[in-house]
Amino acid sequence: MIQAERLTRLFGRTPAVRELSFHVHRGEVMGLLGPNGAGKSTTMKMLTCFLPPSSGQARVNGHSLDDSLAVRRSIGYLPENAPMYIDLDVQTHLRFVGRMQGLPQGTLADRIAEMARVCGLEQVLRRRIDELSKGYRQRVGLAASMLHDPACLILDEPTTGLDPNQISEIRQLIRRLGESKTVLLSSHVLAEVEAVCDRVMIIDRGQLRAIGTAEELARQAGDGQTLYVRFLDDGRSVLEMLATDGVEAEATGEVNGWWLHCPDADMPLAERTFRAAVAKDVVIVEMHARKTSLEDVFHRLTASRGSA
Repeated sequence: MIQAERLTRLFGRTPAVRELSFHVHRGEVMGLLGPNGAGKSTTMKMLTCFLPPSSGQARVNGHSLDDSLAVRRSIGYLPENAPMYIDLDVQTHLRFVGRMQGLPQGTLADRIAEMARVCGLEQVLRRRIDELSKGYRQRVGLAASMLHDPACLILDEPTTGLDPNQISEIRQLIRRLGESKTVLLSSHVLAEVEAVCDRVMIIDRGQLRAIGTAEELARQAGDGQTLYVRFLDDGRSVLEMLATDGVEAEATGEVNGWWLHCPDADMPLAERTFRAAVAKDVVIVEMHARKTSLEDVFHRLTASRGSA
């Protein structure tokens, strides 16, 4: 649905995006992560034809970026601060947007009613936009971006400035939209990306660092295994036995509690630890693996490089 091949954008001689290649499939919610200055907004502006690429190419719903009008018709775009006429009521604003999008007069009222239902705006259609909360304004922006029934949605920080209840509502809405549309979602909130997105791509300094599901990214960025273990009594004999296999131990501060780390991702660390405890007649009270989070992956891939 969205296919980018070696997409590049220069500002003067400075590259904002460098040879970025990725695919977003039909009916998929793709998260776009990166530090400030990583090139997220520039990427979105190229895909929405607000900025031409310096080199490379992309196709949206089968249309090349060179066919700007066809691409724009295929996309619903919600920028971080969606422009809207705040002195109008919601229904009048949506009617104006629909007319600018070229919707037939005979179907416009039905589309507004449908988008109001989908976005939860039915109770505020007659209210002025400047009287609405930030959450409702975001819903108005989403409704406006979908009036022409685009195949793809491109959302730039859709929950910025919302309270926790509003964030939850917008997340649920995006998940529902992702069932029938292709969604590219940029966000700084890692928990939001984990909750909403099917796959995630991380860019830094305009370059793709990793792409895949949260589990796939954890494996790509993983540096071995980490296991928490707590023994009933002193377990140093177990740790000495594990050290012969290259397992490192770090005290947690709890009585007989340890973090065990092994750089070999294929080594069955939990099984080795259990067998060593049996061999040394030591009782394990608690043991569990530490899961690599999306936040861990993000920091490992971007922290050392910083942002542009």
